Amino acid sequence: MTYEDLIPVMRKLALEAGDKIMEIYGTDDFDVKSKSDDSPVTAADEAADALISDGLRAAFPDVMLVTEEQAATHSTTGDTFLIVDPLDGTKEFVHRRGDFTVNIALVEAGVPTRGVVYAPAKGRMFFTLADGQAVEETGAFDKETVGEVTPIRVADSDNAALMVVASKSHRDQATDDYINTYSVQDMKSAGSSLKFCLVATGEADLYPRVGRTMEWDTAAGHAVLAGAGGHVVRFDNHEPLVYGKEGYANPFFIAYAPSVDLKPA
Repeated sequence: MTYEDLIPVMRKLALEAGDKIMEIYGTDDFDVKSKSDDSPVTAADEAADALISDGLRAAFPDVMLVTEEQAATHSTTGDTFLIVDPLDGTKEFVHRRGDFTVNIALVEAGVPTRGVVYAPAKGRMFFTLADGQAVEETGAFDKETVGEVTPIRVADSDNAALMVVASKSHRDQATDDYINTYSVQDMKSAGSSLKFCLVATGEADLYPRVGRTMEWDTAAGHAVLAGAGGHVVRFDNHEPLVYGKEGYANPFFIAYAPSVDLKPA
């Protein structure tokens, strides 16, 4: 598998999954079930997962695949694998807020190196090129041909007037307390992995997450942010966030532009 082979497949599968998700999103009603951890799952999660999983396994049968909807079957971990969240932001989907994304990433040696984040209801597509540069694509999103892309880059942050983005569905007092240690000009709320992408494009400087996430929630956004010059570190000690952990659970973390003067936890 080469990056040149991988990127078109990830992009196409993300777009196809987005179509399937929007088809269900546009219906009058859809069932919402609860998983064992009480998080919601819909037919859109399951359909997108099947589509992406089948596509990746057909294209790259020798590469380990981890997906949220098949997490119970992942009994082994490794440091190089493909990882998928077919519908990140299910709560946003259920409440029809639009802030949900399709996420596909490659993790190598514990680091997300390539990824695609597609927000079908927002019409925004972010991905890394074969060389690792992060871009945003605009246009018709043809599945076979990449449209106009613009390289994205993190902001040169003003630490006296930071733009902070935080979770729309998982905001809590601990998050607010940490944000209040900075000089904040303005706040944005966003769902799903879009928060990483807002830092990657310079629309925000800082995204702290003081709450539960899994590796499939973050890997694609992490790859896009890294490709735009940003960083993701553990909240407790500011060491790089790594992947392939037992159970695929993340510690609290901070995603940020390097010019931000990080505060201690």
